[in-house]
Amino acid sequence: MNRITSGNLQLDEELKHSHRHDHHIFVLQDKGTSHMEIDFEKHLITEPSIFYQSPNQVHRALKIDQLSLYVLIIDTENIADDYRKLLSQLSPVKPLPLEAKDLDLIERAFSLGTDLCDRTEDQLYFPLLRETCNTIIALFISQYLKSTKPANKFSRFEIIEKAFSELLENHFLSLKRPSDYAEKLNISVAYLNECIKQVTGLSASHQIQQRAILEAKRLLYHSSSSIKEIATALGYADHAYFSRFFTKVTGMTAMAFRRKNHD
Repeated sequence: MNRITSGNLQLDEELKHSHRHDHHIFVLQDKGTSHMEIDFEKHLITEPSIFYQSPNQVHRALKIDQLSLYVLIIDTENIADDYRKLLSQLSPVKPLPLEAKDLDLIERAFSLGTDLCDRTEDQLYFPLLRETCNTIIALFISQYLKSTKPANKFSRFEIIEKAFSELLENHFLSLKRPSDYAEKLNISVAYLNECIKQVTGLSASHQIQQRAILEAKRLLYHSSSSIKEIATALGYADHAYFSRFFTKVTGMTAMAFRRKNHD
């Protein structure tokens, strides 16, 4: 956990180039603006805002201006079980603007956390730090939940879309067709598509393709695996088909994407 300002933060090569970590990142940006790219999507983040990045997300900083923020970096095993489950249900999320009263509360929680980080001689140092970190995580989750519709207010279409999204996140490596998901949800393919289009404006096929492409982009950037190895990891036995699929959806070859994002 740390307090960071523009004065002690330089956009070094790691920050400027797309990368990902094996831990969870929680950021409170209380001053300034930042331009971030998260999973190859650009975001302008203004004060005050929070944002959460899961271990799988690829990200980089494009530009910072008069920035002041708190950052919590934590491994999965140190996050309370209930919070881990909620984070997996919420992810991926976008940066979220804060109201003044919420900023004050989260800022005080971070301030307490940074103070506790220095108290290494305390007998309960690690339990205190872990509980404080989980309090901050709970505050983040609470803000994100507040910005979403309560589950008991969901329409039938929204319930189906939510269930589909959870299935997709958990099974996109093995289930490639809308019919696979319709079968698991015990509904017809036509009704599945109707629900998804009503809620998102996009078809189930489009969502399935985009999730596979996102993971392909992550692997192309983050790993040194060959295209064939990436195709296999994503559940495509025919790597030539995967290459054609990637080019059709993105408008560039997999190798061109890798070169572009490593320049």
